[in-house]
Amino acid sequence: MAPVQRLIATCRATGVPVFYARGDHRADGADLAQAPRDADKQLRPLTDEDRMRARLPHHASGSPEVQVIAELAPRPGDYDIPKHRWNAFHQTGLELSLRTRDIRTVLIVGGSTHVGIASTVYAGRDLDFDMVVVADGLTGLEEERTYFVERIFPRMCRVRHVEQVVTELTAPRLQGIAPA
Repeated sequence: MAPVQRLIATCRATGVPVFYARGDHRADGADLAQAPRDADKQLRPLTDEDRMRARLPHHASGSPEVQVIAELAPRPGDYDIPKHRWNAFHQTGLELSLRTRDIRTVLIVGGSTHVGIASTVYAGRDLDFDMVVVADGLTGLEEERTYFVERIFPRMCRVRHVEQVVTELTAPRLQGIAPA
């Protein structure tokens, strides 16, 4: 958590906007993805009873479980991006908010690396954003996280660590020269 706290503090101090994409679902499950699936998140086969239960969110909008933890909590001026799918760009205000601020580079941290982070990185790349995955700002299952950080993300975007990003954000700049 400390690396992400440092990254957020640096972003705020250097004028880089901070966006919070967070799962947000109706208690009745009406906005959940409806595509059939074979297994749960631990890859256990689903029974018919499991499939019925899967039509309701684990935690509904507004519940404490979907709030950002206090140590990383949004502040006034940060962006709140409620999302109904894994991909934070899908039918949210994220793309519009980035484009209206003329932002092309997206630093991405968060949980469920192989799910929400991966879907968002794929989508951002396809929307021609420069995606930068901040490897030590990711959580999720270790094996999947390692696989994506080492084998998938480097083929589609840049992978950096918090200290590298902080150095880049705080480095003195030559007039008119942008970082690589």
